[in-house]
Amino acid sequence: MDKRIPVTLLTGFLGSGKTTLLNKLLHNPAMKDTAVIINELGEAGLDQIFANSQISQTVESEHVADNTVLLSSGCLCCSLKNELADTMRDLFFKRSLQAVPEFNRLVIETTGMADPGPILANLMNEPVIESVYRLDAVVVTIDAAYGLQQIATQKEALKQAAVADVLLITKSDTATPEQISALQSRLAAINPNATQQFVLHGEIDPMQIIDVGLFDFANKQANPERWLRAPASGFSTAKKGTLPQAPAHDDVTTFTVYLPKPMAWADFRGVILKLCQVHGEQLLRLKGILHVEDAPAPLAVHAVHFTPYPPTLLEGWDEEEPISRIVIIGKGIDEAAIREMLVQF
Repeated sequence: MDKRIPVTLLTGFLGSGKTTLLNKLLHNPAMKDTAVIINELGEAGLDQIFANSQISQTVESEHVADNTVLLSSGCLCCSLKNELADTMRDLFFKRSLQAVPEFNRLVIETTGMADPGPILANLMNEPVIESVYRLDAVVVTIDAAYGLQQIATQKEALKQAAVADVLLITKSDTATPEQISALQSRLAAINPNATQQFVLHGEIDPMQIIDVGLFDFANKQANPERWLRAPASGFSTAKKGTLPQAPAHDDVTTFTVYLPKPMAWADFRGVILKLCQVHGEQLLRLKGILHVEDAPAPLAVHAVHFTPYPPTLLEGWDEEEPISRIVIIGKGIDEAAIREMLVQF
C-alpha cells in the first residue's frame, strides 16, 4: 500500500455548515491520530472552533508547538497563516522531529470561496509535499436549501461540486422535499461519480469521509473501483473508446474513456501530460486506472488542471476484466478532442 499520509480536502460554499461539521469532527475520538489544518482567514478559525465547542462541552487542549493545539480527542489542530504547502511541510517536519504527536492522516479545511482545483494542483507541484502526502478524497458540504442557487450563480460552488468525491448535503431540516430532490438530481448530473450523504447538525461518522479514496485501510488493500466509480462492465455496451456522457449542466461535463488494449506506461505518460498541457484550463479533474505492460500491477492516475500526479502502483489488486479507463471532469472542455487523443493512442 501507499505509505504516504492520506489527505482529505474539506471544502464547501459559505454558510454550508462546514464549521459545524469540522467542530464535531475535531472532538470525535475516531479522529485521533489526525492532523487538521484550519484556515485562519476562513470562517472556521481555531478560536471560533473552540468558542463554539465551549457552548456544549469543556474543551481540553494543550499547545504543543507554534500555532498547533492537541485536543483531548487526539486530534492535532494547526492554524493556516502562511502558504498551505509551507504549513504542510512544517507539520510533517515537526512530526519527524517528534515536536508534535505522530499523525496518520491530514484534513485540510479551505475557505468557502476556494476553488479546490488550484489548491490540489499547487500541492502536486511541490516535490516534498508529493513525496510524503497523497490525496485521499475531496469532501464538499452543500446547503440543502440554497445549494441549487449557489451552484447556478457562484462558479466556486459549481467547481466544488464537480470535483468532489463525497458530497455532504447539510441542513436538510431547513429545506423542502422538492428542494432536496432537485438538488440531488442536479448534483448527480454535475458529478455522477461522487457519493451523496446527508449530514444534520454536523453529525457524521468520520469513517464516511476519511479513508474513502483509493485505499481502504480497514481492509488493508486498494479499492480503485470505489475511487473511480467507472466500472469495467460499461465497456461491453459502449462503442470502442467511449461511454455516453451524463447531461452537461452549466457547461460541466463528465465522461469516461475506455482503453481495452494493453499499453506501455513509458509511452502513455506523455499522452496524459499533453492532455493536461492542452486542456488544463478546462480540466477540473482526471482519474484513471491503467493496465500497462511495463508495470507489475495496474496504475492509478490522477490529474488536476495542468498537473498530473505521479501514478500509484496498485499492488495486490486485480480485475476480472482488465480494462483501462479514464474519467474526465471538465468545464467547457473539448470532449471530442480528448477522446481522440486517448483512443488514437
